[in-house]
Amino acid sequence: MNTTNTAHTVKPAQGAQDRDRPTARSAAPAPNFASTSVPRHLARGAIGFGLIIGSISLVPVAGPATLLAAPLALIAFRGCPTCWMVGLAQTISRGRLERQCADGVCTLTKAHPAAQAAGQPTAASNAPAPAR
Repeated sequence: MNTTNTAHTVKPAQGAQDRDRPTARSAAPAPNFASTSVPRHLARGAIGFGLIIGSISLVPVAGPATLLAAPLALIAFRGCPTCWMVGLAQTISRGRLERQCADGVCTLTKAHPAAQAAGQPTAASNAPAPAR
């Protein structure tokens, strides 16, 4: 008897191939660290930096327990000091800059004077600038 093992291959259906392929995902919206006003944002920064500086400078006086105040600064900063700086730039530019995207190319332009005069942010003004 002549027995041969033949491998049976099964091709996946056309729909299954499409599901297994990696697809291009749309960019997730970038985090928004801006505050409602510049004075409020500066107050958050003063609290955050005050907590960090105070907790470190009080270590010789009150001991290492004062370092427990430093993580509270992360709440004031909404992350880290860099996040606070990004938020400051976003807060200052809110309503003044507008992001426009066409054919996969995004540019920053000045907002329309009518939207600025009315104090209404445009639809794209809350979007951060793309990295270049």
